[in-house]
Amino acid sequence: MTGRLTIIGTGPGNPNQTTPQALQAIAAGEVFFGYGPYLDRLNLRPEQQRIASDNRQEIDRARAALDAAARGGNVCVVSGGDPGVFAMAAAICEAIEAGPETWRRLDLVVLPGVTAMLAVAARAGAPLGHDFCAISLSDNLKPWELIERRLRAVAEAGLVIALYNPISRSRPWQLATAFKLLREILPVTTPVIFGRAIGRPDEHFTVVPLGEADQQAADMATCVIIGSAETRVIERDGMDPLVYSPRAAGP
Repeated sequence: MTGRLTIIGTGPGNPNQTTPQALQAIAAGEVFFGYGPYLDRLNLRPEQQRIASDNRQEIDRARAALDAAARGGNVCVVSGGDPGVFAMAAAICEAIEAGPETWRRLDLVVLPGVTAMLAVAARAGAPLGHDFCAISLSDNLKPWELIERRLRAVAEAGLVIALYNPISRSRPWQLATAFKLLREILPVTTPVIFGRAIGRPDEHFTVVPLGEADQQAADMATCVIIGSAETRVIERDGMDPLVYSPRAAGP
């Protein structure tokens, strides 16, 4: 008996930003695995089973979902944003690679979603209009020294940088350290965008120069976008500024 495993990205939290394809998969699913707050965003029917787990239990969640699908279930694994961006699609693939042959025979579907940096970029204007990258500041799965090397390399290469997982109670110092490193490379006037819970009722959005960027403006629900030397800010009276990176960047 072979089941189906669908990995769903629900977007950044605004129900209108969940794709119709994802909504169809949610309506058809039987068992849902995910981080509790992400499952809370779904309007599940009484017969649809909900299995919540902590955000740090991704591999255990992946294995449990794969086991359920291997037993013939129509299983959904739910991520916020896009499931392939620092999320559950990679955890599922990692579990499949190390797991039994039956997991490789599953009908596996990954459905994309609007990831946080796209929601924040759209709110700001077009800061990702030219070359950019995404880096997670979490050192749970990689050493901090590697994060610093990557930050330095992409800043020197002139890429716009989207920072995921910028700060937490267990990692209160890393965003400030990242800003300090970037100030050694980029102009202090480089725009920094803080976008928290964009599209939700509790959203917070602000743009400051790198020289004034403060880690206190971020939490784990924040995506931070740091411009390149070419990124521009268009001030507008009584409105948030527009931030964009020209398509023709570089000398």
